[in-house]
Amino acid sequence: MRHQCIALIGGSGFIGSHLTNALIAAGKDVRIATRRRQNASHLTLLPVDVIEADVFDPVQLASFVEGADAVVNLVGTLHGGRGDPYGPGFAKLHVELPSKIVAACEGKRVHRLIHVSAIGADPRGPSMYLRSKGDGEKAVHASAALAWTIFRPSVVFGPEDAFLNTFAFLQRMFPVIPLAKPDAKFQPVYVGDVEKAIVNVLDLDAAGGHTYELGGPAVYTLEQLVKFCGETIGREARIVRLPDTLARLQALSFEMLPGEPMLTRDNLDSMKIDSVMHGPLAPELGVEPVGIDVIAPVYLSGASLRSRFNAFRAHAGR
Repeated sequence: MRHQCIALIGGSGFIGSHLTNALIAAGKDVRIATRRRQNASHLTLLPVDVIEADVFDPVQLASFVEGADAVVNLVGTLHGGRGDPYGPGFAKLHVELPSKIVAACEGKRVHRLIHVSAIGADPRGPSMYLRSKGDGEKAVHASAALAWTIFRPSVVFGPEDAFLNTFAFLQRMFPVIPLAKPDAKFQPVYVGDVEKAIVNVLDLDAAGGHTYELGGPAVYTLEQLVKFCGETIGREARIVRLPDTLARLQALSFEMLPGEPMLTRDNLDSMKIDSVMHGPLAPELGVEPVGIDVIAPVYLSGASLRSRFNAFRAHAGR
């Protein structure tokens, strides 16, 4: 079935902005929900409908999805506060919102839902982030009326990412990097490959009811990624590998600073399991993954000022 009108929730963020362009290129009609129109000001020159709406309000959410052929949920956070089994921010964004989206889609007869989660999502996972992501997936699975597809990417990189850009920025500023969890493993996936996978399965009936992991062509330790960023910008900081006890003290100190923390204890808990695919990319996704060595040098070394700004902006609030 062809899905023409696509409603994006979380469409003004990093992945959403790239996905918007990809959907438009594919000839889709796109609408984006945002609490404040200015949050999507970078998209208003595109042929998209930017609609101010509180997606946590069931009435406004139902109005937003009405008439859409498919809904894509991209909302997520790495910092949701403390709590059991997870903090209030994780509960609101990762669990309550997917439940409300499912209810809105069912109520307005929108039969197609794409939900972006994370590798390692599990209600019994080691971190609040992963547990809440797992419970969010359960909310999607519970719908018998929706043709849902879930994507579980590893860390996503691209020109505006808050991952590689942050490590590049830190090495421009400091000669030494005290690094927590240096042996944690990631399989970075290019944002362009994430958007391509979503677009390619949007109209694929066989993708309904499937969960797909997304990763790049190579697996790296966190230490290797930091070194890659330093080598790319020509400013290699000395890496000090922190033992777990000092790592948790470092994270706790970041949590006590004002604004979005650069690292939290829950981030450390998430890194207890590898953010790595359990098998190859599914062929129906139609993606030949691109590595960081091809894409990242262009924006890490070629746009240093912009990279610094984007790293700070991402940590200041998504």
